[in-house]
Amino acid sequence: MKEFLKQYIPYYKDYKLKFFYAFIGMALAAGGTAGSAYVVKPLLDEIFIAKDLEMLYTIPALVILLYFAKGFGKYIQSYYISYIGQDIIRKIRDKLLGHTLTLDIDFFQKKQGGELISRITNDINKIQSAVSSQIAELIRESLTIFALIFVVIYQSAELAFYGLVVMPIAIIPLSKLAKKMKKLSYASQESISDITSHLSETFNNIEIIKANSTEKIETDKFEKHNKKYFDISIKSVKTNELVSPIMETLGALAIATVIVLGGTKVIDGELTVGEFFSFMTALFMLYTPIKKLSSLYNKMQAALAANDRINSLFSIKSEIPSGDLILNEEINKITLNNVCLKYDEIPALEDINLEVKKGETLALVGDSGGGKSSLVNLIIRFYETHSGEIKFNDKDIKSIDIKSLRDAVSIVTQRVYIFNDTVCANIAYGQEVDEQKVINALKQAHAYDFVKDMDNGIYTKLDEFGTNLSGGQRQRIAIARALYKNPQILILDEATSALDNESESIISEVIDEISKDKITFVIAHRLSTVKHATNIAVFKKGKIVCIGNEATLKKECEEYQRLHNLANI
Repeated sequence: MKEFLKQYIPYYKDYKLKFFYAFIGMALAAGGTAGSAYVVKPLLDEIFIAKDLEMLYTIPALVILLYFAKGFGKYIQSYYISYIGQDIIRKIRDKLLGHTLTLDIDFFQKKQGGELISRITNDINKIQSAVSSQIAELIRESLTIFALIFVVIYQSAELAFYGLVVMPIAIIPLSKLAKKMKKLSYASQESISDITSHLSETFNNIEIIKANSTEKIETDKFEKHNKKYFDISIKSVKTNELVSPIMETLGALAIATVIVLGGTKVIDGELTVGEFFSFMTALFMLYTPIKKLSSLYNKMQAALAANDRINSLFSIKSEIPSGDLILNEEINKITLNNVCLKYDEIPALEDINLEVKKGETLALVGDSGGGKSSLVNLIIRFYETHSGEIKFNDKDIKSIDIKSLRDAVSIVTQRVYIFNDTVCANIAYGQEVDEQKVINALKQAHAYDFVKDMDNGIYTKLDEFGTNLSGGQRQRIAIARALYKNPQILILDEATSALDNESESIISEVIDEISKDKITFVIAHRLSTVKHATNIAVFKKGKIVCIGNEATLKKECEEYQRLHNLANI
């Protein structure tokens, strides 16, 4: 709890005035509660026993004032604390997503998307309850307890000892319950992550589920995750609700003792009836905030568990540090010297030596898993080399600012990424929208003919994943996006795989045309798409076994001959 408060209390410094107003509200609520207990004494002694007519009209007015102060104070506290808490959570959620997006591609490939969504939504929502309502309630109930304790001690210090002895006794069982609640809360949030991950995976793969009639299988999997979450939730309820019977039992013992001792003092004339009932009212009222405080402490264990999960994400740092050099010059060549790459100690590339100059196209061919995509992933610094060096002109890639590097590169992959936004926003993604430039890019990618026929042309909104487009149309949108950026380096990873032969031929001609002033890497399984490449690098098991133009490879490279023969079967 101490670490949690230490982490989040500094956020409150940005809301000093609002917190001051909230504190006034808490004080009013606590004072109103304590005052309503104290007013029982004059109510009994002055009105019912002394029969003071003036007090008969004064006390009701005072009661109205006290309850108004209590209600108005709660309103002020709730509004300002909710504002502060929700704004803090907004900042934390922004910060968490911003941090997560700085992490390496390797991190995202090993983490389920649903788990990350759960941390940014469900876990932070747990913290929201703590930094807004729960912390405020802790402060308010604590103030109320202190105010009521003052009334109790003021009326009778001796009776107060017997009435309040329950508080230190209750700490032992309540602290044990709190520890158990934190463990259950952590397990609950892990279970929610599993549910979110499964739902995300299900909806993202709905076509394959429908095609294989596996709806029942996926539902059964979900039911298991859901049942696990239910079991943990019920254990949490059972643990949290134990607070009430523990406090009720201990409180009843204390009150019974006070009734006997206090009743004796009233009979002996040591206490007035008003003093005794004021004491008893304050004592009865005291147990309510104590129970609330204990219950709140247990509930806050969920926030502590969620905070542990969030901090574990914040603790992960990118292993690919950005350089400081801004890439504001023309890239005339890219050189790879003895480059090696491993994925979790599994070799992906070994001793790669290449040089590609501006205006040249290097095609990468070979069997799946040969290392082609791994090489272009190094060019865009999705991964770091384990040894060797990559140079842009004569500058080590590690010294270049990553954003500056990626601004100079456009990549089109076999998997096309379409955002739930307009066509023009998809084309100009990450850059300022220029309508004419968007149209020109679409025309270059031979996509304008179908886009202009849409309901709103380039301002037509595309569905998530581009489901209102055909596969070929999605591919052309991706190519248009790459062209809009006008990069110095163009990477095409099976970029024409979803196109028919005629469209592929047209796009290949476009690529040949725009590649004249760029460094272009083309990954292809269909050798017909790379026959015009300046050079073709043939990959096998992470190594380049041959390199040269098509004519040379057909004569001298057995591996290329094998690939060529397979393509013609």
